[in-house]
Amino acid sequence: MSHQPSSGPSREPMFNAPSVVVGAIAVIVAIHILRSVISAETDFRILIDFGFIPARLLAGLGFESIDAIVERASAGPDGGYWQMFAQLVLGDGAAPWTLVTYAVLHGSWAHLGANAMWLLAFGSAVARRFGAARFLVLCLVCSVAGALAHLASRPFDVVPMIGASGAISGVMAAAARFVFRPDWGHLFGIDLSADRMPAESLGQLVRNRRALAFVAVWFAINLAFGVTALPLGLAEGGIAWEAHIGGFVAGLLLFPLFDRAHPRDGAD
Repeated sequence: MSHQPSSGPSREPMFNAPSVVVGAIAVIVAIHILRSVISAETDFRILIDFGFIPARLLAGLGFESIDAIVERASAGPDGGYWQMFAQLVLGDGAAPWTLVTYAVLHGSWAHLGANAMWLLAFGSAVARRFGAARFLVLCLVCSVAGALAHLASRPFDVVPMIGASGAISGVMAAAARFVFRPDWGHLFGIDLSADRMPAESLGQLVRNRRALAFVAVWFAINLAFGVTALPLGLAEGGIAWEAHIGGFVAGLLLFPLFDRAHPRDGAD
């Protein structure tokens, strides 16, 4: 009996997660478990040493004096507390490693769980397409982009920002370049297993109604956080909406640099 050839790329199970994605989730879970069993003082020190603090980078690179930042911090509500807090965190230099390390810390299990869910869904498709090395580099680049976006919008903020949302936003943007193809439909118009499909150019993406709707809704939700000023401070593990957007834009625009092994239908 003869068999008809397949009319398209073979599909993998949607959540057959690559080991790099499973490993990344395991790392952030292990870190959060460790933080739950150490003393509150040690955990606070971890947040200070590895969370991203915009004002610390600004002062450490010489763009603003520590005294000026401390004065700004003391001018708001609870000025005395924030003055002492600013003096505490600004004495450690620029701490450039925090442009990345903030992404492995989370404010709660709910915070971590939401990030792990999105990383599993969209990260699996991107990791299968890029391979482990390029996937991790993309995450690092988007983490840095998220931190820099946060710095640009809140340069004098002394509150540590934590969470993997900037990196994951970049991964979601990268996935949007190929999972919404109109000629390869799947669940609700999204095919998270279509990792071998040609990517769409930015021009094609804006003409793809499903992809455009995804991007529009994503931006609307994140901008709503900024407009409504929902609390995202240290007490809740504070990942800011600006970092989401910075990571997303980086993943969307830098996608071709990581996708050299796959064809694209049009120029970016």
